[in-house]
Amino acid sequence: MSLLYNLGILFYGLFIRIAALFNEKAKLFVTGRKNWIKKLDSTVEKNASYIWFHCASLGEFEQGRPVLEEIKKQFPEYKVVLTFFSPSGYEIRKNYEGADIVSYLPMDTQKNAQEFIRLVNPEKVFFVKYEFWYNYIAELKRQQIPLYIISAIFRENQQFFKSTPWGKWYRKMLHSFEHIFIQNDTSARLLEQAGIKHYTVSGDTRFDRVAEIARGAKKFEIVEKFRGNNVTLIAGSTWKPDEELLAAFINNCSDVKFIIAPHEVAPANINRIQELLKKPAICFSKADISNIDSYDVLIIDSIGILSSLYQYGNIAYIGGGFGVGIHNILEAATFKLPVLFGPNYLKFKEAVDLVNEKGAFPIQNFTELKATLNKLINDKTSLQNASKICKYYIEKNVGSTKLIINKVFNKK
Repeated sequence: MSLLYNLGILFYGLFIRIAALFNEKAKLFVTGRKNWIKKLDSTVEKNASYIWFHCASLGEFEQGRPVLEEIKKQFPEYKVVLTFFSPSGYEIRKNYEGADIVSYLPMDTQKNAQEFIRLVNPEKVFFVKYEFWYNYIAELKRQQIPLYIISAIFRENQQFFKSTPWGKWYRKMLHSFEHIFIQNDTSARLLEQAGIKHYTVSGDTRFDRVAEIARGAKKFEIVEKFRGNNVTLIAGSTWKPDEELLAAFINNCSDVKFIIAPHEVAPANINRIQELLKKPAICFSKADISNIDSYDVLIIDSIGILSSLYQYGNIAYIGGGFGVGIHNILEAATFKLPVLFGPNYLKFKEAVDLVNEKGAFPIQNFTELKATLNKLINDKTSLQNASKICKYYIEKNVGSTKLIINKVFNKK
């Protein structure tokens, strides 16, 4: 099985090199890993004690970030190496100040794993959520370096839980972890059935992250004036299908303010959204505080501020649900905003939980969007109840980071 796996890694590497000739993301994947030994050797401090965090991409980084930053806070004697598999994570966070070294993860060959671990010589290693790289895991086990996985979530259809030779081989990787921190009881049941006992149901560290974001949210005087005393809906990370539905509602709605923060902020896409709207709309980059309250729609044509904008809303609509899946709903829920989204949400535990608890509302079409929004806008009791549900849901799920730190570092 190991031979087949290593052949798969070899062919994947060849495929990426070919794809790099035509695809910009693949090109970044390849060029970012060039001369990695030389780069790492020149940046690692030989006498320092390192902790290694690995994330697939940006979403996993946000899950691992609370644990990383808490370790840096409580144990400043450690330095941190942060690695990414995907360019979409590395390119955005390559200058992240919370880590001492940020790097791509070299391809998972036996030679790379041995060389990487030799150079970093980590005392502890954290993989986030879904990362299972056989050669790295095997080498860490061989050197008796404790490896943890945090915010992991398992599903019955994963290879680990199948009775095939591949399933048995994958299951052995789980035994190589010092401890497995999982999100839910379903994952616990699956691990128990597979004979895995070294786990803790610690929840999702993203709750700690969004709570921290809320505490440090930036203030925007111009947005506060735009909102005034009106009910305000904030649409975050929207795509074309979301925006078309929202525009149809906005164009026939009175006495409500709307903030749209699209996933794509290129001028062409911003212009397309503006053309959908019949109500007075202004882009954030062109807004003036002297007359901002005369507009009904504020379009956010910049990135990096959405998580702070939710503090000015009463209701949130999160995009992506008519595509591959919804974006982060917790950033809105942490500000007590009831959340609406499209039908593709079932892979997201927090969305399923809040739908069941009546703090979130999936919609299939314009008719359902209109009915749900009208009820929340016009019925104060419904809005207040949904808001309380979201607030309580966040509050009851924070604390995963503390539990992990205490377990890993043997703190009482």
